[in-house]
Amino acid sequence: MNKHPTLPTKYLNPYTDFGFKKLFGEEASKELLIDFLNQLLPDYHQVLELSFKNPEKIPNTAKERKAIFDIYCQNAQGERFIVEMQKAKANYFKDRSLFYSTFPIKEQAQKGGWDFKLMPVYFIAILDFIYDEQEEISKFRRDVCLKDQDGDVFYDKLHFKFIQMPLFKKSADELSSHFDKWIYFLKNLDSFDHIPAILNEPIFKKGFDIAEIAHLKPKQFDDYQKSLLDYWEVKNVKDTAFGEGVEKGKLEGKLEGLQEGKNAEKYAIAKMMLLDKASLDTIARYTQLSIEQIVALKEDQEI
Repeated sequence: MNKHPTLPTKYLNPYTDFGFKKLFGEEASKELLIDFLNQLLPDYHQVLELSFKNPEKIPNTAKERKAIFDIYCQNAQGERFIVEMQKAKANYFKDRSLFYSTFPIKEQAQKGGWDFKLMPVYFIAILDFIYDEQEEISKFRRDVCLKDQDGDVFYDKLHFKFIQMPLFKKSADELSSHFDKWIYFLKNLDSFDHIPAILNEPIFKKGFDIAEIAHLKPKQFDDYQKSLLDYWEVKNVKDTAFGEGVEKGKLEGKLEGLQEGKNAEKYAIAKMMLLDKASLDTIARYTQLSIEQIVALKEDQEI
C-alpha cells in the first residue's frame, strides 16, 4: 500500500519551496546544484566543491532589513552563490536582487588592515514569470555584470543571471546543450511519468530519483503538500485567478455559492489544480470544496 495519498504527479514540482530545496539545497543533492551552476558559470569559475551557508542573513543593525535566500552556498575558493526560485512577479524585482547581493559582499569585510579584496558573487534567479514589460526585448536568459559606456567589462566580480522560464519553448528533440536539458528538466519535471530518453543520463536520473514523491517520508510529504498549496495560491494571485472569469473576487458564471474572500480563493486554487491535472479527491482535500462543486467548476470553465 502506498504510504502517501494519491497526488496528481509522480515527481515533485520544482517551483515549490520544498521541491526546489529538495533538488538543490541538500547535501544529498549537492551534485545536482554543482552541475546546474556550472552550466551558467564561465570556465574560470567552474565549481568542484560547494558548502552550504546560512540562507538567512542578519543585518548589522536593527534598522536594516534582513534577507532570506532560497539557497546560499560557497565554493572552495570563497566565491559566493545565491540561487533563487521566484514564483511571482513583484515590484522592484531588480532592486531586490541587487539588495540581496550586498549581503555576501558585506560579509567578506575583515577587521584590521583589510585591503578590500573581494571574492566573486553570483546571484542566480530562476523566474516562473516574465519580468520584461516589452515582449520584443524579452530574453529567456540574461547575464549581467558591470560594464562601461563601450560595453567592456569594468568589474568581473558581481554577476546576475536571470532565467525567465516561460520563455523557454524547446521540445525534447530541440535540446542542443546540457543547459537546455537542465531547463527542460526543471520546467517539465512534475509532468513526467517516466524518465524521457533525452534525460537518460546519470545526473538527471539522480534528479528524478530525488524528486520522486513516493520516496518522501510522511513528514516530508506533509511539508510538500503545504508547499504545493502555497505555490498554487501564489499562482492564483499571479494569474489573477480566472482571468476573464473573476472580477474583484467574484466568479461571473453559473457557479452558485461562490462569495467574496476565502470561498473565491478556494475556487481559484481549485481551477489552478484542475489545469495542473490534479485529481478531484486531491483538489477537495486541499480546498475543502465538495466533489460536486469542483465538477461544476470544471464544467463551467470547460477544463
